[in-house]
Amino acid sequence: MTACITTLDRSTPVHLNKEIINTRFGPQTSSNFRLGTCFYLHPKNNSGIERHGRQHGASTGESRPRNNGGDGHELHNLDGAINSANLPGDQEATLPPPDGGWRAWCVCLAGHLVFMNTWGWVNSFGVFQTYYTELLQRPSSDISWIGSITVFLLFFVGTLTGRLVDAGYFRLVFATGITLQILGVLATSLCSSYWQFLLAQGVCVGVGNGCLFCPVLAVLSTYFARRRALAMGIAACGSVTGGLIFPSLVRQLLPQAGFAWTLRAAAFIQLGSLLVALVLVKPRMKPRQSAPLVDLATFRELEYTFYTIGCFLAYFGIYFAFYYIASFSREALGNPLSYTESLNLLLILNGIGAIGRLLPAWLADHIGAINVFIPNMIAASILIFSWIAVNDTAGMYAWAVIYGPIAAAIQSLFPTGVSLLTKDLNKIGVRMGMSFTIVSFAVLTGPPIAGAIIDRQGGKYWGAQVFAATALALGTLFLIAAKMVRMRREGMGWTGKI
Repeated sequence: MTACITTLDRSTPVHLNKEIINTRFGPQTSSNFRLGTCFYLHPKNNSGIERHGRQHGASTGESRPRNNGGDGHELHNLDGAINSANLPGDQEATLPPPDGGWRAWCVCLAGHLVFMNTWGWVNSFGVFQTYYTELLQRPSSDISWIGSITVFLLFFVGTLTGRLVDAGYFRLVFATGITLQILGVLATSLCSSYWQFLLAQGVCVGVGNGCLFCPVLAVLSTYFARRRALAMGIAACGSVTGGLIFPSLVRQLLPQAGFAWTLRAAAFIQLGSLLVALVLVKPRMKPRQSAPLVDLATFRELEYTFYTIGCFLAYFGIYFAFYYIASFSREALGNPLSYTESLNLLLILNGIGAIGRLLPAWLADHIGAINVFIPNMIAASILIFSWIAVNDTAGMYAWAVIYGPIAAAIQSLFPTGVSLLTKDLNKIGVRMGMSFTIVSFAVLTGPPIAGAIIDRQGGKYWGAQVFAATALALGTLFLIAAKMVRMRREGMGWTGKI
């Protein structure tokens, strides 16, 4: 009885008879090897293992591992490879990402539901920005801190939650996130002062979002390789779903049921959908117990560092429209819109984003995430600069239709790019969490800075628009730098898949 171990790029099997396997790897491992089972190892790191039913003749005598006509390639992780491939409970974790199948798509659906309740909720903050400004009689820059803290914590706790997911505590972290999310929304329904809204909707909901978002993305990334960008794009469409559901809910219920019951209805929707997500997600990788909370060595990879800085600058400006488009349409247009009409703009901005999450994701799988990211950043910067010239209702609607897909593409491609720059899937949670934490400071300060500029200019928006557009332009330069470093490292040209 013989097991065959060979590299992926050439047919040079290494034969091990059952006696050697039993001696070297133990009887439990030996008993799981069957005649005709062949394991293929990745030629560089032996991490990708595929199982095939190729028939091999029985070995005569005690054979030693050999390379038939090979090139001296050493299977230095042979022990780990065989051990990881033999147990049914571990086999799924060590095989390459399935890139499909019911389990993988269930996780993708769970990701969609998480995006709906995190980014869909965040992208709907424009309805609260306008309502709270009138209710609390506070400047727009003060109100924007509520939404900014939510997004800040969504990203900031990523370092901790990402590491906990790598260590095997996904369900505990996710359940904690559900609890905090629902408690925060229910507490918001009882708020009456600024600091109460800040703590309930800003802090509590923000921490809950952070316990949901990074963990589900880290798990989803391990189920897809070739179609990872598409899977993340489908999951990211959940922000479109939430961006349509929650503003519509507020628009319909707020005049009839009041603020408190509108928020409670939203909490019930979130609770039901997040419980479904908890059932659907199954972590695939084995826990990685001994690892630092922050992997500083990651920043030696210049493409990762430049990419993270570029995304920091992107998020400095990208959310300006989501926070201020409703108030702009009520205050700065020649023919101002009503509160209900201004919410239609936010619905369009969120709803049209489905195009920007699916098509760029499909392109990213074929030509590279950064290659798709860069032109969308350029377009977003140009569009926000052009927003300065918009002064009528028709122009505002047209602008929202164009900007929505581009902003959605940027939101979707950020985590996709981090995952594609990570070769070791066991580190995906930590690396994604570190990027999220850094970007969190951009989303914390970007909208309030824009609001302060608006207040300083006496309600004029052009200064804040220039600020947001310039941040996106600078972010584009760092993404180009990340692409150039990757090109040099991989020996690619400008058309290479990056």
